Parts: sequence; C-alpha cells; structure tokens
Amino acid sequence: MLIKIFLNYLFGYLNISIEGFFVERFINVCTSKRIFLWNLKKINSSTVNANISIRDFRIIKNISQKTKCRVKINSKKGLPFILNKYKKRKMFIILLLLALLIIIFSSMFVWNIEVIGANTINEQELIQQLKDNGLKAGKFKSKINTKNIITNIRLQRNDISWMEINLKGTNAIVNIVEAQEKPEIINDDEYCDIVSNKKGVITKITAQKGTPLVKVGDIVDIGTKLIGGHMEGKYTDVRYVHAKGEVVAKVWYTKRKSSYLTREVTKETGNIKNRYSVFFNNFKINLYKSLPNFQNYDTISKSNKLKLFSNFYLPITIQKDTYKELVNEKITYGNVELQNILIDELEKEFEEENIDKEKITNKIVNVYKTEENKIEIELTYEVLETIGTEEKINF
Repeated sequence: MLIKIFLNYLFGYLNISIEGFFVERFINVCTSKRIFLWNLKKINSSTVNANISIRDFRIIKNISQKTKCRVKINSKKGLPFILNKYKKRKMFIILLLLALLIIIFSSMFVWNIEVIGANTINEQELIQQLKDNGLKAGKFKSKINTKNIITNIRLQRNDISWMEINLKGTNAIVNIVEAQEKPEIINDDEYCDIVSNKKGVITKITAQKGTPLVKVGDIVDIGTKLIGGHMEGKYTDVRYVHAKGEVVAKVWYTKRKSSYLTREVTKETGNIKNRYSVFFNNFKINLYKSLPNFQNYDTISKSNKLKLFSNFYLPITIQKDTYKELVNEKITYGNVELQNILIDELEKEFEEENIDKEKITNKIVNVYKTEENKIEIELTYEVLETIGTEEKINF
C-alpha cells in the first residue's frame, strides 16, 4: 500500500469529495473494479473525502452516474502539480537541482569525525593524530585507508588497546578501547617484600606470608619495609618467600589556601550578547560586524555541524559565541565568613583527588593569621587506607 501511495505521489493524485445517498455503494464498486481509494474521511452522512490517482479518476465518471453520486475535485497533489506550480520559477528549480548535486557530491567525502570510548584520552589530541595520518574532514572516502591509520595510531600510542574506524555516510566513527595501565606483577614463585608507598601510622598489619617488620602505632615513610619476604623458624634457617598480607594505616592529605579579608570577586552583570559564525569546512564567515563593547567578559562557544540525518553531515558548521559581561567587585568578609569560604574551596579541590569519603576518619582545620587582614586555612583529611606494594628482593 505504501508503494502505491508513493507512486501516486510521483505521478500525481487528487483529493475528491463523493456526495450522495449511495456513497457506500460507490466505494464498493470502486473496490470491486480495483480502483484504489485512500485516506477515506467521512464528512457527514452523505459526503466522504478520499484520495485517488489521476488515471483512476477518469474511470469513476461512469460509476458516479450509476450510483447517483456527485464527485468534486478538492485539490490536486503530487510531484507533477508541484513542478507545474514552479515551472515559471526557473531559478528555484535550478537552485534545487544544484542543491541536490552538492548533496550527492558531498556524500563522497568525510565531513565529521566522531570518537567513541575516549574517557581519559584527550579526544582533540587523538583527532589531530587521525588528521596527521590521513583521516580528516574534507577528504575523499575512497582515499582513506582505515587499516593503515589504525596501525599507525596503535604504534604511536600505548594507551589504546583496540581501535576501529567505520565510514558511515559522511561521518567517520572511531571506536576505541583504552588500555588499562597494569602494575608490575611479580610471580608467586619470586621472592619479594611488601614496602610502604605512603606516609602514615600503622593501624593494622596481617602477614599471610613473610615476617611483619612494623607494628601497630609505628610511623612509616615511603619505602619502609612493612612485611619482609623471609621467614625464620626456631630450629630452621632463614627461607625466602613471596610476602603477602594486609597493612592498613592512617594517611594524611593536607591543602592550604590563604586570602585577605577584602577579596576581588568577579560577577556576571546579566548583559549577554550572541554572535554567530558559519564555517564551510575551514573557511569562516562572521555574521556580525563587531564584538560586544564589554570591558570584561566570558565567552562560551557552541558549535553545531549541520546534518541531513544521523550519519550524513554537511561541510557546514554554525558556531554561536555567547559573551557574558563581567565586573570585578571588592568584598570585605568577616573572619568566620572568610574561613568558611576557604574551607569550601579546599573541599572542592579535595573532591578532585578521588579520596574515598567513607574512609575519611577525621577532618582537621587549622587557622593561621599570617598578616594583618589575611587568613590562611590548612585543611587535613585523615584517611584509613590499605598501603604497601610488592618489591622484588635483590640478592
């Protein structure tokens, strides 16, 4: 049915009204004679609207006479009538054909590179490497050797364990799997000690294999041996083993921040100006005459690459630059107020350290007055952590 509707659109069809007391009989006769009517809509008890092809419309004249129904054309639809409507507008047709040719020609190129799977890898850096190796916007798809590009990138980078490039439409989809950095693994049949990798105070030590060399309450530094890779019995000589066990310690993380009671704060005024640019591949056209006359401002840029559908990108990018006016104000805080602000700022910095919040046992805040009207805050997190790393025994 959909194919019939599409073909009727290509060759043209009519929207008609069928009026009379025997409309149902009219429709039944049309069906028996395989005359295709679609989009039937009942207007009232004696009128029905429907679509019919131009060829079938010529046949229904006899049917309407036999069933005593009157048929009226409401509208003419389809490609022939659209072209007839614009036949005097030659420039429109020329531009339409030109646009179609440009779209067809553009489909032979890659206009967008999409990277999937980059979590820790810098995406822009990888895209630049892809460009250097032959995968870039504006290149013929037929001239892109994906196998060579993948081989070169894998040789240049150790942080990618798997890579795939799919050319879909005008989009190059680069799928990657990042390589996980693995610590040096010491085989069980090799002798090793467990050595501290952090400063702290021992709170628990359990040796499954080997000899504990520290006890609860001891202060250890980086490089201190925690569990020795040897064992000595009362009646046996020293024998070496692969040390295994668990060592838990209190570890401290400290950050400092200072500020005068009077601080210069940058605020948004609420004045915003938008400026637009169009990129045709690497060629830029500014759709504005001048930048905003703000003395200080922050710029936020957003780019949208035009596409016809999911993987068919065009070599056209619309960029929107939003300029937000900023002003600097001097604000004088009280001692307690400034302390709380500095503590909040330090806590936000600690959030980037990936410290397990559930293992924080204490927060220590020290306040120092280094100068007149100046405060320094020292924030320390006390954290219970498992410490220690394996280190081979060198004889």
